[in-house]
Amino acid sequence: MATSNPSVCLYGPGNAKIEDRPEPEITEPTDAIVRIKFVGVCGSDVHFWNHGGVNGNYVSASHPLVMGHEASGTIHAVGSAVSHLRPGDNVAIEPGRPCRSCSRCKEGLYNLCPDMKFAACPPDTSGCLSKYFKIPADFCYKLPPGISLQEGVLAEPLAVAAHAVRMIRVRPGQTVVIFGSGTIGLLCGAVARLFGAKRIIAVDLLDEKLDFARDFNRASTFRPDLDATAEEDAARLIRENGLGLGADAVIEATGAESSIAMAVYVLRPGGSCVQTGLGKPVVNFPILTMSEKELHMHGAFRYNTGDFGVAMDVLEAGTIPLKSLISNIFDFEHAADAWEATKQGRGIKNMIRGYGYKDPARMMHL
Repeated sequence: MATSNPSVCLYGPGNAKIEDRPEPEITEPTDAIVRIKFVGVCGSDVHFWNHGGVNGNYVSASHPLVMGHEASGTIHAVGSAVSHLRPGDNVAIEPGRPCRSCSRCKEGLYNLCPDMKFAACPPDTSGCLSKYFKIPADFCYKLPPGISLQEGVLAEPLAVAAHAVRMIRVRPGQTVVIFGSGTIGLLCGAVARLFGAKRIIAVDLLDEKLDFARDFNRASTFRPDLDATAEEDAARLIRENGLGLGADAVIEATGAESSIAMAVYVLRPGGSCVQTGLGKPVVNFPILTMSEKELHMHGAFRYNTGDFGVAMDVLEAGTIPLKSLISNIFDFEHAADAWEATKQGRGIKNMIRGYGYKDPARMMHL
């Protein structure tokens, strides 16, 4: 029997299988069904691959989960009320379904909707790593002419970056320190530049990542000393970069406890920090320094109103060399290899081809 909707399902740590799932159908006039062409690998995918879930929500042999939330594809079908899309359109996907009715949604904070159905979220919200994926049509964004489906995958991490940059209100002339030079850190630097940041300082432990950040974002770079304290490293960063009382803003994109502490020490009085990286649930934190400096510390959860709009504007402008972030593309049948490559730090943004998709610009595996 021919499979109708092949999907990559996670059954537990290190245990993924391809199995058939029902092909989605249009049930609401505002629905869209997307034929998935590319799915990006995110750090959260690796966390699921390693641990089977996050924050108390885990998959199991009896409740496996379709993986993937960074995706692009081609419109397969739309509901009767959809007028801005038609079959064949190339789209980026914002992979969530808020309730649209609760207080948070009504306030415009739909990312905080308690009933949000986000792709690849246990126990039962399937992800995008399927042949077909159903989503509200207004959460599909038509790709501008000349933007590839591979680049379209990057709309999702670009929206994460836009959310972080907008959260701390980066302004022209500011200095922004970014901890972590993975995909999110790099895109945060690029978006901060577009919002007027005069100077970007990239912080990472790996020289090759710092070299990439230097070229990608015209960034200054800093490598922490593992034998120094966070306060000592922050003082050296400030001194070597002539920052006076410290940086205007920080985007923390590692989740490492030492980086979070260093972020507090590196900020000037009245500065702002946004936490985008995920690490241990509880960390030691220099709260006295934060209070004495009167810092503005912000959490960040995915993206919200207008963030995907910024991402699409960035894609259309074509001023950021986004293709240089794409390292390797794996076949659908080798999705676990893509997660392993990302786990091992091989590549910046690894991607997985949609089921049966023959990419005209086919790239080699690792």
